[in-house]
Amino acid sequence: MQNDTRLKKEKDFNLVFKKGKRIYGKNLTLIYFPAPFFKVGYVVSKKHGNSVKRNRIKRLMRESFRSFTINRNNFFFVLLPKISEEYSYELFKKDMEFVLNKGQFL
Repeated sequence: MQNDTRLKKEKDFNLVFKKGKRIYGKNLTLIYFPAPFFKVGYVVSKKHGNSVKRNRIKRLMRESFRSFTINRNNFFFVLLPKISEEYSYELFKKDMEFVLNKGQFL
């Protein structure tokens, strides 16, 4: 995934949160909204811990998302992890596969 596919603007995040559809997994929530082009954002709240933990969670989610070949059909995606004691690449990859299959994005 290149930097031009990252969801960065607050108005885009607000649009996805307000009007997007949600798919719930065991450890992840995927929110998607039809858009003119494909972008992905990752949101980790302060409830997950300090900045070191939050950044690690985002890195794990980014890497597990990269491992999938997505049907890049002009959507904005926002991925939210659920609060847990332990986070791992395998955990996110398994759950990401579930939510992407459920939304028929794979």
